[in-house]
Amino acid sequence: MITKKNINRYYFLFLTSHFLLWTLIPSLTNVNLPLDTIEALAWGSDLAWGFNKHPPFSAFAVEAFYKIFGSQDWAYYCLSQLFVVCAFILVFNFSLEFFKDINLAFLSILLLEGIFFYNYTTPEFNVNISQLPFWALSIFLVWRCIQNDNIKDYFFLGISIGLGILSKYLFIYLVIGIKLLFLYEIIKNKKKIKLQNIFITGLVSLIVVSPHLFWLIDNNFSTITYGLKRTQSEGSLKDHIIFPLIFVFKQLGILLPFFLMVYFLINKFKVKLNFKNEKIIFLSFTTLVPILLIILTSLLIGANIRTMWMTPFYLFFGVLIVEIFKKNFSKSNSRKFFLVFLIFFFLSPSTYLAVSLTNDYKRTDYPGKEIARLVQNRWDDNFINEIRVVVGDEWYAGNLSYHLISRPKWIIDLKGKILNLNSDEGVIYTGNPKILKKICPGVYGTIKPVGYCMIGKR
Repeated sequence: MITKKNINRYYFLFLTSHFLLWTLIPSLTNVNLPLDTIEALAWGSDLAWGFNKHPPFSAFAVEAFYKIFGSQDWAYYCLSQLFVVCAFILVFNFSLEFFKDINLAFLSILLLEGIFFYNYTTPEFNVNISQLPFWALSIFLVWRCIQNDNIKDYFFLGISIGLGILSKYLFIYLVIGIKLLFLYEIIKNKKKIKLQNIFITGLVSLIVVSPHLFWLIDNNFSTITYGLKRTQSEGSLKDHIIFPLIFVFKQLGILLPFFLMVYFLINKFKVKLNFKNEKIIFLSFTTLVPILLIILTSLLIGANIRTMWMTPFYLFFGVLIVEIFKKNFSKSNSRKFFLVFLIFFFLSPSTYLAVSLTNDYKRTDYPGKEIARLVQNRWDDNFINEIRVVVGDEWYAGNLSYHLISRPKWIIDLKGKILNLNSDEGVIYTGNPKILKKICPGVYGTIKPVGYCMIGKR
C-alpha cells in the first residue's frame, strides 16, 4: 500500500493526471465536438427550462462556458472533466468519513478507473456526465443526514437532488433508494431522524425543479414522452426477458476491468456479508437498489435500457467493494494492484487516441468549423444582416449555431414560432436537400448530405 504520509500527493497526482489526459487528448485529436455536446450547445443557444429530449441543466452548464470561452472545443472537454473530477473528490471525501482511513478512501476512487464510464466516455459532455457530481454529493449528504440529523445537510441535499433531476430524470432512481433508506432507518433501525427535516429536503428539491415542471406543463410533457419512446419495446412478452438479460450481461462486461482490479487487490475471497452492518445497509440502498430498480423497470415494461444511462450508478462501487473486502486486502498484492491500475489508467486514453487518429468516420471528424465558414461566406455574399436563427436537427443546425460568428439561436422547427421572428433576423434552414431546394424562397446551397436555405436582408 502507499504510505499514509504520501497519500495526498498521489491523490492530487491522480486527479490532475486524469483531468489533463482526458482534456488534452480529445482536444488535440478531434476535429469536432461529440454529438451530445453539440446538442447541449444547441439548446444553450436559446435557453429554456427544458428541451425536447432532456431537462435543462446540461445546457445551462455548456452555455455558461460558451459565454466565457466561445467556440473553443477544449473548453467543453475541460468542462466534462471538471464534472468527473468533482465527483471523484466527493467520493473520496465521503470515503474518508465512511472508513476513517485515507488508504481505503484512495482505493475507492482508484477502482473507478476500471469502469469506462469514468474515463473513455467522459470527453462527451452530456446529461449523463452532468449528473455525476450531484449523484455523489447526494449520497454524501444522505450519509451526513443519517449520522448527524442536521437541518443544514437536509437543505443542501434538497438542492443537490433538484439539480440532479434537472440533469436527467433517471436521477429519480437514486431518490427512490434514498427514500427507502430513510424509511428503513426510521422504522427498522429506530434512528432519531426528524420527519420535518426529510420534508425540508423534498420541499427544497421541489422548489429547485419547479420551473422545469411548469415548462413541462406548457410543453405537453414532451421530454417525458421522448424518454418513454426511447425505452419502449415492440410489446412482445420476450422483450420483458431479453432486454433485462442483455442489460445485465452488458453491465457485467463493462465491469470486467473493475473486477480484475479487485482480483489483484484481494488475498482471498472469503466474505461474510453482515446485513446488520450499518455501512452495508447504507451502500445497498444508495448503490445497489437504484441498479435493481433499473433491472425491474426493464422486466416490468420490457424497456430497452441504454448502456450509457448507467454512467452515475457505479460511482460508489469502489466504496462498496472496499467495505466488503477490506479485511482481505493484502499488502503483498498492492504492487500488482497498482500495476493493473496503471495499465488501465493509460490503456483507456491510449485506445481513445488510437481510435481518434485511425478512424476517419466518427462524428468527431465532422468538419463543422469549415462548413460554418463556407456558409458564412455565402451569406456575406448575399445578405447584409447577421444570421440570428438556424433551424434543423441538433447535429447539422447545432453545429452551425456553435461555429458561426454571430452565435445564432438553434430551433428544431418553426412551428408556432414564425410570428416571434423579427423581420430583420437572418434565418438558415438545414435539412433534406431535395425538399429544401424546391421550397426555399431565398438562397439555396448544398454541402452533402445537407441542404441549406438562407433567408436574409439584401
